[in-house]
Amino acid sequence: MSVYRLIVADYRPPMTDIAFVLDNLVDLQAVCQLEPYAHLDPDTIKGVLEENGRFVAEVIAPLNKVGDLQGSQHQADNTVKTPDGFADAYAAYVEAGWGAVPFEPEYGGGGFPWVVGTVMQEFISSANMAFSMCPLLTQGAIDMLRHHGSEEQREVYLPRMVTGEWTGTMNLTEPEAGSDVGALRTKAVPADDGSWRISGTKIFISFGEHDMADNIIHLVLARTPGALPGTKGISCFIVPKYLVNEDGSLGERNDVACVSIEHKMGIKASPTCVMSYGDGDGAVGYLVGEENRGMRYMFTMMNKARLSVGLEGLALAERAYQDAVRYAQERHQGTAPGSPAGESSLIIDHPDVRRMLLTMKAYIEAIRSVIYLTAEQMDVAISHPDAHVRQTASERVDLLIPVCKGWSTDMGVEVTSLAIQVYGGMGYVEESGVPQHFRDARITTIYEGTNGIQAIDLVGRKMPMRAGGVVRDFLATIAALDPDLDKAGPDLASIRTNLAEALDVLAETTRWLMEHGMADVRNALAGATPYLRMFSLVTGGWVMARQALAAQAHLDAGTGDAEAMAAKIVTARFYAEQLMPAVKGLQSPVTAGFADLFAIDSTHLAG
Repeated sequence: MSVYRLIVADYRPPMTDIAFVLDNLVDLQAVCQLEPYAHLDPDTIKGVLEENGRFVAEVIAPLNKVGDLQGSQHQADNTVKTPDGFADAYAAYVEAGWGAVPFEPEYGGGGFPWVVGTVMQEFISSANMAFSMCPLLTQGAIDMLRHHGSEEQREVYLPRMVTGEWTGTMNLTEPEAGSDVGALRTKAVPADDGSWRISGTKIFISFGEHDMADNIIHLVLARTPGALPGTKGISCFIVPKYLVNEDGSLGERNDVACVSIEHKMGIKASPTCVMSYGDGDGAVGYLVGEENRGMRYMFTMMNKARLSVGLEGLALAERAYQDAVRYAQERHQGTAPGSPAGESSLIIDHPDVRRMLLTMKAYIEAIRSVIYLTAEQMDVAISHPDAHVRQTASERVDLLIPVCKGWSTDMGVEVTSLAIQVYGGMGYVEESGVPQHFRDARITTIYEGTNGIQAIDLVGRKMPMRAGGVVRDFLATIAALDPDLDKAGPDLASIRTNLAEALDVLAETTRWLMEHGMADVRNALAGATPYLRMFSLVTGGWVMARQALAAQAHLDAGTGDAEAMAAKIVTARFYAEQLMPAVKGLQSPVTAGFADLFAIDSTHLAG
């Protein structure tokens, strides 16, 4: 097999696996019965997804390697040139209307549920993660303005942001204010005309400047005069790259500039900008909502933003898995057990390669189900007619977001690393293409709240919800699957046993954290990261058990592809028997407490 073949390996949207989740775990029919989506049906949705997958595979995926090799380039006039083909591909994306699909028709959207937008995000992130960040960031800015912008602001900005003609950014981070957003110093001073003048510097602003859209709508966090310290004194402002005239046309250039871009390990085609506001009289900005409520507004879109980042972990894992499987199906090396002596075998016939591939496949299937189910619950939380159902769905979303973001991206890094291992020495060579997946995946555990923050969020904010009632209800939901597994027969017996054992360990560990974490918060913080992994593995076990039950039902009824359904059961059993048992080993790290973490004086940690 030629190296050239490796470089141009195609991305194939995994429609069969996705359709299985939509048909058997997500209740897509029930989503279509919600009032905003009553004009849709599952077949229409799948048709749209198939066409979107085709577009992404043909137009956007071929630019992935180009983007990695060229990167975005900062120009002398403080503009940014994206890699060859990016601007044309984005224009085609806008013309096709793909960015508008999951938004309301009143602003030019397609009126599809968020779970559909989530599937489309998987496609574009797998195909070209760096490219995908431009429309995904725009979606976050749209979400913020939908909820908190004035009617005038929504009318001015949303129609062209929904179409993608204008893109959006989120400007939070500053040189001295990373995870601690409350330390930001950017200032906003009122002007006589009701607008504000913004001055300050923001860093790590993805697609803060580029050549793919006519205008960029920056949402900027800043402090107004006399604002309280910390997060309570932060306000949010719209700061467009170009001011917008009353007739909707573009006016003069605002006092905002990209003064440099970062040189990164991965996602090199996504310009990570240092933004300067107000080098002259100050950038013109417009207050969103009320003063001092900027952080609260940001949290409105935080769940969707974190779900999208978790999806990037899934997407890169899927892309790396596809490459690894294809390579293993064509690469000859050694003699596999059972093959004639001296005969060169495909590496996919070696047990250890099979172990790696099945590990990748099992994690991907589990993570995809968790993310899609969470997206479905977002739709239910917004649109279900029953207030109790909406509340329950909202709680489930809040609980699972740390899993979606933290676990999915941790596994994205692990799975892309396994892909390199499958390739062997060629996997360490850039020409193979797989190192890019690993490099691109590494950022996902860091931005949109590091995974340590996700773990702290789980034990510090989500576990105490309803005095622990939300967690208890979720564990009860998992336990309620046991009778169905008991009836399913011997093929699912080990899934039942391993899930029950892991659930018992999780429940016991959760009780320990609730008791000892309340007694001393350092106990909760010290055990947060292994607890997130434990909680996530059991959550994955729950959806994989549901996958196995659905596949068994198809086999019993003689529906679906029998070989594919049998494979779903094998993958679920592999997850239960070989991946989920790690839950037991995680109990000790969670319950060890904080003492040893601080037993060595910080001055002696270096040795």
